[in-house]
Amino acid sequence: RRTTLESYKTASPDWDVLLDLDAVAKAEDENWVYKGVDCLAPTYERCMLRLSRGGKDASVLREFDLKTRAFVKGGFKLPEAKSSTSWLDKDTLFVGTDWGEGTKTKSGYPRVVKLWKRGTPLTAAKTFFEGDVKDVGVWPSIWDRPDGQHVVAYRSKTFFTATFWYRLPDGTSVQLPLQESAKLHGFFKGEVLYSLREAWTVSGKTYPIGTVLASRLKDLLAGQVGTPVVIYTPTARSSVQSIAMAKNDVYIAVLDTVKGVLLRGELKEDRTWTLEPVGLPKNGSLRVVSHNSSEDLIFINYEDFKTPDLLYAYQRGDTAPQELRALPKRFNADGVTVVQNMATSKDGTQVPYFLVKPAKANSNASMPTLLYGYGGFEISLTPRYMATFGKLWLERGGAFVIANIRGGGEFGPAWHKAAKKTNRQRAFDDFISVADDLIKRKVTSPKHLGIMGGSNGGLLVGATFTQRPELFNAVVCQVPLLDMLRYTKLLAGASWAAEYGDPEDPEMREAILKYSPYQNLDKSKSYPKVFFITSTRDDRVHPGHARKMAARMMAFGKPIHYFENIEGGHAASANQN
Repeated sequence: RRTTLESYKTASPDWDVLLDLDAVAKAEDENWVYKGVDCLAPTYERCMLRLSRGGKDASVLREFDLKTRAFVKGGFKLPEAKSSTSWLDKDTLFVGTDWGEGTKTKSGYPRVVKLWKRGTPLTAAKTFFEGDVKDVGVWPSIWDRPDGQHVVAYRSKTFFTATFWYRLPDGTSVQLPLQESAKLHGFFKGEVLYSLREAWTVSGKTYPIGTVLASRLKDLLAGQVGTPVVIYTPTARSSVQSIAMAKNDVYIAVLDTVKGVLLRGELKEDRTWTLEPVGLPKNGSLRVVSHNSSEDLIFINYEDFKTPDLLYAYQRGDTAPQELRALPKRFNADGVTVVQNMATSKDGTQVPYFLVKPAKANSNASMPTLLYGYGGFEISLTPRYMATFGKLWLERGGAFVIANIRGGGEFGPAWHKAAKKTNRQRAFDDFISVADDLIKRKVTSPKHLGIMGGSNGGLLVGATFTQRPELFNAVVCQVPLLDMLRYTKLLAGASWAAEYGDPEDPEMREAILKYSPYQNLDKSKSYPKVFFITSTRDDRVHPGHARKMAARMMAFGKPIHYFENIEGGHAASANQN
């Protein structure tokens, strides 16, 4: 659905329904789950709609016309696969999909990107770029900017390295000479913006890890980096989370000690940049949720542990962001307190965590406490409004804790790298240190302490409860990785070798064996009760991980609960059906 900005500012917006997905699902007898849409700039009237059966990653893509509110008869349509598309023009798509035998990587993603013309069969699409079967995947990306269209084939060699191939007007492509571990953020007024996952020495100068840089596009296309311009350099306790580009400004979302700050960047004629903070609340999470290359208006979301999502509008020249709407409060936050503490990990590293204490908090080490963590893939856990936890946990006297352990992105790429591959145990040590600190501060005790995590967080709680079973009394283990000796052989697992290491490598196998939850179960030990949650339709992390772990624990006579949602995908709960 859609409405005008003026109507959206009112108490009762006039919504224009574009598509009733439930009606489509009923008519087609499919449990369609909406997975996103890619629309053609600048009118955004033709879109490729992504529909998933039951919430899995593989999706069907169909062309949808926003003017007629209907799927385009004879239009672009892709069968179910882990596909991606980008619009070149109204009659041309770049497509990465399963083209048949040999066209997918070992990770199960597209290896070949082709150019598909309207009115021709998919089989007639012409190859634009090919990667290697050992790559994670190859994807097309298009930036429509006021200075023109920028087409890039993104060849992901590992989860954290890539090469970027820029399409020239004659249809050929040239590799941009950027650091392979760099993140490409886009194109802005003749400049290419990117940030560093590694320190980089170029033109006689070394730029530190995490720095946001700009290089001239014309230099890069000529095979030269030139002299990059520094836009932003993070501190030891800050990191760049995302970058959004409006017509005339660049917005950098930064975490400063795990709290959000938004900076507006302006490019001067001498290629220097000025940065100024956008005046927003300072104790939560910030992100630009919508921006458009043809205008200066952006929309910003703010939330924290006690404040439901607030949506702001902002553009250059505004004295302050304008609050447009807020989600309703779902629990009573009166008396709830939020503190940020530091725990000392095994190697002395200071690990931050947020403790959300209920109004009924006590100090006799008996407060029911749920400790949540992730710690992987440079993903940050930030303050967020938890409607369900607030109503069903905080209001009933329970405490909630988020641990910002190594492996995440809270303090930038270095914080992530510190717990990769052979150093994976550091993430588990950090998590355990937070649990120990909560007990030391008499917030809770092992009898009243539970842990929770999903996906890589499922591995986290799996490893920590097998290593320190006496420390916890309950575990919620969601869509987890648990058999780490076989993870690369299951679904998208091969794509994560850059994070965990390849178990076929003897050095990595030895390191993985020390923590892999499935291999480290011990029949002679007593374990906390574990609730395993997975989904039959999870085509990212195979449900076999949870199934095998649950089966082995049952065989050992250990207490577990197990739930496998037939639908749901990697979220394990994609819709309300």
